[in-house]
Amino acid sequence: MHTDIHLRLHALRAADLRTEAAAYRLSRAAAPAPGGLRGRLGWFLVEAGLRLVHHRPVYVARIA
Repeated sequence: MHTDIHLRLHALRAADLRTEAAAYRLSRAAAPAPGGLRGRLGWFLVEAGLRLVHHRPVYVARIA
C-alpha cells in the first residue's frame, strides 16, 4: 500500500474515532448519574460477600 494512501486511511479512521468519542461523551452527559442508595447498597453487599468468601489459608505444622 502506498504511504500516502495509508496516511489518508489513518486520518479518516482517526476522525471516525473522534466522532464516536464525542457522541459517547454526549450520551454519558445526558444519562443520569449512577449510584444513589441502590448502587451503594449493591456494592456493600458485594464487598460483604467477598469478605465472607475469602478464607485465610490454614497452615498445618508438619513434623519431619
